[in-house]
Amino acid sequence: MAFALDKTRNVCLLGHGGDGKTSLVESMLYMTGETDRLGNIVDGNTVSDFDAEEIKRQISIQLSLSPIRFKDHIINLIDTPGYFDFEGEVMSGLRAADAGIIVVSAKNGCAVGTEKAWKEVRKRNLPAFFYISKVDEEQADYEGAYASLRQAFGNSVTPFVIPLFDENGKAQGVINLLQEIVYKAEDGKINEYPVPENKKEKVARLRGALIETVAMSSDDLMEKYFDGEEFTMEEILVGLRKGVIAGDISPVICGSAHSGLGTMDMIRAIINYGPHPDEIRTERGVDEDGNAIEMHYDATGDTAIFVFKTVSDQYGRFSYFKVMQGELTPDMTLYNSQTGAEEKMGTIYIVKGKKQYKVDKIGCGDIGAVAKLKNTRTGDTLTKSKTGVKLRGVAYSEPCYSRAITPKVKGGEEKMVAGLNALRDEDPSFTLVNNAETKQIVISGAGDMHIDVLCAKLQSKFGVEVELSDAKVAYREKIRKKVSVEGKHKKQSGGHGQYGHVKMDFEPLYDEGQDFQFDVTVVGGAVPKNFYPAVEKGIREAMQKGVLAGYPMVALKATLTDGSYHDVDSNELSFVTAASLAYKAGIPNANPVILEPVNSIKVNIPDDYMGDVIGDMNKRRGRIMGMNPAEDGTQIVEAEVPAAEIADYAITLRAMTQGRGSFTTAFERYEEVPAHIQEKIIAEAQKED
Repeated sequence: MAFALDKTRNVCLLGHGGDGKTSLVESMLYMTGETDRLGNIVDGNTVSDFDAEEIKRQISIQLSLSPIRFKDHIINLIDTPGYFDFEGEVMSGLRAADAGIIVVSAKNGCAVGTEKAWKEVRKRNLPAFFYISKVDEEQADYEGAYASLRQAFGNSVTPFVIPLFDENGKAQGVINLLQEIVYKAEDGKINEYPVPENKKEKVARLRGALIETVAMSSDDLMEKYFDGEEFTMEEILVGLRKGVIAGDISPVICGSAHSGLGTMDMIRAIINYGPHPDEIRTERGVDEDGNAIEMHYDATGDTAIFVFKTVSDQYGRFSYFKVMQGELTPDMTLYNSQTGAEEKMGTIYIVKGKKQYKVDKIGCGDIGAVAKLKNTRTGDTLTKSKTGVKLRGVAYSEPCYSRAITPKVKGGEEKMVAGLNALRDEDPSFTLVNNAETKQIVISGAGDMHIDVLCAKLQSKFGVEVELSDAKVAYREKIRKKVSVEGKHKKQSGGHGQYGHVKMDFEPLYDEGQDFQFDVTVVGGAVPKNFYPAVEKGIREAMQKGVLAGYPMVALKATLTDGSYHDVDSNELSFVTAASLAYKAGIPNANPVILEPVNSIKVNIPDDYMGDVIGDMNKRRGRIMGMNPAEDGTQIVEAEVPAAEIADYAITLRAMTQGRGSFTTAFERYEEVPAHIQEKIIAEAQKED
């Protein structure tokens, strides 16, 4: 059945790795009867973590969908990884979500992943719920966890459900502040009890704070509050909902996924206070002429869907989509606004983990999936009209960690690249480049674990085993002084021989936009004009390999000044060879030097790590160009640093800043390598030879 727009909730579960997101999803599925058993991460039988790599590593590495039907509502739970290497999955999940549930462990409190989740939710103006997990486990500290959230995110963080502790400080239940009911897990059931006498004062105080928040939601309620009148439960729910949707209130629920404590409170909070899609966001994009447009969720409008995630294997693609307008039915024909291609919908599904269930309709605001879309990728918009709009895509961070990748079996490059391209369908956050200069295929991702998982998937899904190595730096060579030299090629072997003779000047070019210039100053026909192109060709071919370490020669001016020829034996090949000989004779005497690529880099960090980051950058031969405050209160350190020095920077920065730092980098220019570094580069090149 299709659910009404106002009965649809799409929520993304976020937070630090290991804090309990997947376990909470499992508990919500079980408590609502969507599953008949409570899965466990250690046992590898949860609904969300079904990929072989997830089961092996016991962590989430990709987003998964788990719809829950409860009280004529549909709640689409989008479970996302907490480990930073899989941030791209979080971006895809948030693109489809209308609210975020940030899961926080009662053992650890606010962690780096918590901060990142809050930042991403707030950046999108989505409402945020907090769920403090594991309140009944050893070493749990609910009060400390709650205090850390208030300190980090301010007074909007508001308790709606608090734990009930026994005399030994162990959580024996939870208290719903609005309902003033205690819930306890007993013999596999959740039972209700009245609030104990010794907790009534605290509950009344915290409930009173919620009522004050309700009073501030409208002038009428404020007047009623000051007149001492009691609010109805409906007025309380409406007032709190306004506050949550506006971002003024971030409800805090607590509980235990294992026992089910707090699980139904979380579900009711999503329904009561969470927005439906049209309440929280207007979709933005461009029309066919590139003009900015806005699209409102409209159940009666022409069908439009947005693909926010693709799952790909050797059998094809499976596309997860959100219906932005109208409704989707099987056999409907839509048009891809990005490619213009026509896509015929086949069977459509709702997805629960690895299982798919056929449906005959998916309504506006809801999430579903369809198989075998031939010309559609993640981030594409499909519309009923051929001149449909293109909605904004999924914003992924630039990959910042690179490795060279090769197949273990010789000749397996084609199969490897085909598999990686298929994996890019489901994970556009990594890139693949065939670097002709270094003769390496380079894969770039968010970190070492990201690339390791991609290699494991390449083997399990496509049967390709690969090896990783350091990505080579694309060095160049140039000369620093002018030399004059000659090259003569003379070969006699009976019949026609070979003869080419050139005199050349080689000197450096100082125009950064020019790598090679060929001039001729020959007089008197010493070298006929028809051989000039052969001389130029000989130099260009020789420049592919420098004389120091074999890297390409750049910024070279070559001038043909003189030479000689033979009426019979001279030909183009002879002058190509003569020019190459002149190059090899002259360049070593022209004070050659190795050039290295230098990148500009912007490092975003909290103030506390400024000294460590600058010190580390200096060790990497970086030059600090400036420091500027960012909008979120962090600092941006701008620097220029040799590309060779930042190959491992993604891992180092993460360790140095506990995961709080990030950076972007871009090629800037080539510069001369210091003498001691040049010696190492030459030695490495000689080893490879």
